Amino acid sequence: MPLPFVPSERSTIGVEWELQLVDQDSNDLRQAADAVIAAATEKEGELSPHIHREMLLNTVEVTSGARQTVAQCIEDLTRTISDLRPITDVLRIDLATAGTHPFARPAYQRVTDSQRYAELVERTQYWGRQMLLYGVHVHVGVERQDKLLPILRALATRLGQLQSLSASSPFWAGVDTAYASNRAMVFQQLPTAGIPRQFATWAQLEHYTDDMVSTGVIQGFDEIRWDVRPSPKLGTVENRVFDAATNSLEVAAFAALTHCLVEHWSRMLDGGEDLPVLPDWFVAENKWRSARYGMDAVLILDGQGTQEHVRDTVESMLVELAPVARDLHCTEELDGVRRILDVGASYQRQRFVAENSRDPLDAVTELIRAEMRADSPLAPSAFLESRTVRDPESGHGHPC
Repeated sequence: MPLPFVPSERSTIGVEWELQLVDQDSNDLRQAADAVIAAATEKEGELSPHIHREMLLNTVEVTSGARQTVAQCIEDLTRTISDLRPITDVLRIDLATAGTHPFARPAYQRVTDSQRYAELVERTQYWGRQMLLYGVHVHVGVERQDKLLPILRALATRLGQLQSLSASSPFWAGVDTAYASNRAMVFQQLPTAGIPRQFATWAQLEHYTDDMVSTGVIQGFDEIRWDVRPSPKLGTVENRVFDAATNSLEVAAFAALTHCLVEHWSRMLDGGEDLPVLPDWFVAENKWRSARYGMDAVLILDGQGTQEHVRDTVESMLVELAPVARDLHCTEELDGVRRILDVGASYQRQRFVAENSRDPLDAVTELIRAEMRADSPLAPSAFLESRTVRDPESGHGHPC
């Protein structure tokens, strides 16, 4: 199957953010996407191109346009959320998110009325019905086809670090899984999701796609859901490894890190340099380690098996990418990574709140809601001090 590549303007950027519809009274998910989208359509006369349905009716996705800077993308996202809030407030719904919801049960969630999603659930059965998952996806434009696969392979060498920074899904159906990103472990159960395949040539990618289509695995390339993948129709590298950030500051940080990495490696290619590459088995091991241990992971850096604590690698990346960030006008957004290092990744903040609350999973959900409103990660101790602890016996507690 030919995969025509449509070049993009170099290092343009777009961001997608999957949001939960959280009931303001129960903290549980609401199956209200149809009502929210209908009201948004009625209000504006047509649905905004920045608002999209997703697989589950508890989800609305907001997207940016193709922009020059991360700041412009975040402006698109936050403006769209502001436009939706009068609608969701009337319904007593908060727009909030993380890689998973702390206690919602997958079996109780309703699927959007769509043939595409119905076919996915029919084929994947139990695991397809477990996809109560939320992410952030970042597209970065690439101007030449011959750059795309080397950049994708290079990005695979840092997926573990990016997953650790964004890990926000320690809880699953009311249980602390002991993983930093349980989303990562669940999502890879789909047959074409998770760890990316690596190809040396575009012809190999086309041959793979032809095999997948001819054997009925997929109907088109857009059904490939790797952690990082090419998007030939858009001319982009798409980074899908991030758990959904609970706030716009972290979305900006993840977008800036991706933006800078892609441009950094594009410059290396311009200079005739080889890009880093990691064997498939090390990419897989890093994915598991980062999902399990998050910011405490020790990850494999190269084909020789060199290992380094994820925090040390991230610190080095920030120094290396600083000049690129200046050129891309995202220095402030990239500095958001340091904020994460200081206050803790989302899974760490969630666990602290759970461990120090009488109603742990309600408290975690309220933290997620509060961070969304604040547009910033919150110090968990300060959040707990500001929170009126409710009695779990009132019916609002969901103890682990």
